Amino acid sequence: MQDETRRALAVDERLEELYPGTAVSLCALRFETPFQLLVATVLSAQTTDAAVNLVTPGLFARYPDAETLARAPIEQVEALVRPTGFYRTKARHIVALAAAIVERFGGEVPQGLEELTSLPGVGRKTANVVRSVGFSLPGLPVDTHVKRVSRRLGIARSSTPEGIEQELCAVLAPKRWGTFSLRMILHGRETCTARRPLCAGCRLADLCEAHRAGLC
Repeated sequence: MQDETRRALAVDERLEELYPGTAVSLCALRFETPFQLLVATVLSAQTTDAAVNLVTPGLFARYPDAETLARAPIEQVEALVRPTGFYRTKARHIVALAAAIVERFGGEVPQGLEELTSLPGVGRKTANVVRSVGFSLPGLPVDTHVKRVSRRLGIARSSTPEGIEQELCAVLAPKRWGTFSLRMILHGRETCTARRPLCAGCRLADLCEAHRAGLC
């Protein structure tokens, strides 16, 4: 077994000890349905989950599903999502994806990766969030935290999110993909930060390639 594979499996076990829970409980976004999770994830681009959670209660109270959001006046949606930033683009995307879900999928969020990524504003990361958290299906979202932490640990070498996803999926059991990603995100936010990572108190320090090399 290669060193990266052994380390990845050890990291997965350690992360589960540090951050126990299911994919739904580990996800910081608040939602009630896969559709609401999809919308919240699109809104989370370039902002914090906390900021999204402040606007989605009002948004979903008025437009709780694809049918209602697809018919929403764009100006009203823009006003509701404005605090998340890039609000015109985000409003356009969520109204358009709602319309696409109604027209092409009978109002139900599709579960397949190809179908999800065919929706306006939905990339691979967002699709994997919906699959893993919303549907309990295999999916490993790679955001900036997953990319940074996995490369520091030495469990992935690629410089692209899709490459890192492929490397991690190759060594982890599919049922672990979603929770692994969510735990890596939590660890990246709380400990393995982009600047001044808290290596002294890190529970993964003994497994970390960058720490052993004195690179962070």
